[in-house]
Amino acid sequence: MTDTQIQNAQAAAGQRRMRYAFIKRQIRTVHWMSGAVCLIGMLLFAATGITLNHAGSLTAKPVITDAETTLTPALTAMLADGPDSGTTPALPTAVARQLKSELGADAAGQTAEWTDIDVYVALPRPGGDGWVSIDRETGEVVYEATQRGPVAYLNDLHKGRNTGTAWSWFLDIFAVATMLFCLSGLWLLQIHSARRASTWPLTIAGLAVPVLLLLVFVHL
Repeated sequence: MTDTQIQNAQAAAGQRRMRYAFIKRQIRTVHWMSGAVCLIGMLLFAATGITLNHAGSLTAKPVITDAETTLTPALTAMLADGPDSGTTPALPTAVARQLKSELGADAAGQTAEWTDIDVYVALPRPGGDGWVSIDRETGEVVYEATQRGPVAYLNDLHKGRNTGTAWSWFLDIFAVATMLFCLSGLWLLQIHSARRASTWPLTIAGLAVPVLLLLVFVHL
């Protein structure tokens, strides 16, 4: 091999080392940044994983709130323009605003179910439930809200139950960030595995233990 060939080989090896070092820095950056983003979320989801697993033992007595009011004649007249049956995407804006003002019932944007007698709006929420019923002739409103406590609230956040579009987007973004954290961590494990003999046995155990539990104790 000539001196030129040796120099070219050394230069190529140097470039490979530089590329590897660059990739390594980027993976470490992804790992710590995704870990920082996911830290609070992972703690929340781990804690609510425990509460969900023991949901039967952590029940709380529901707190039910009832309220009544009567719409003004003008608002009641608006309901006459609704269908005799079926559903609409929402109540008239002025009616929903009045319900919010007087009862604290946030019916804006919620599907309204119409009959020739009344209008019913379901108001599900994390950790609770609720509904509003409006008599179309008299404008009398009955509102009921149920709260099942902070544990139920956090459990519903975990499941994304009745949490709306913004929280749904957060869950998707959080899931992607968590996958980046795990995959970059796996790559870092591979880098240091030569100096840490327990790396792959522990990693394999993390897969094998839940699989064995499923096969032995859970009916598929």
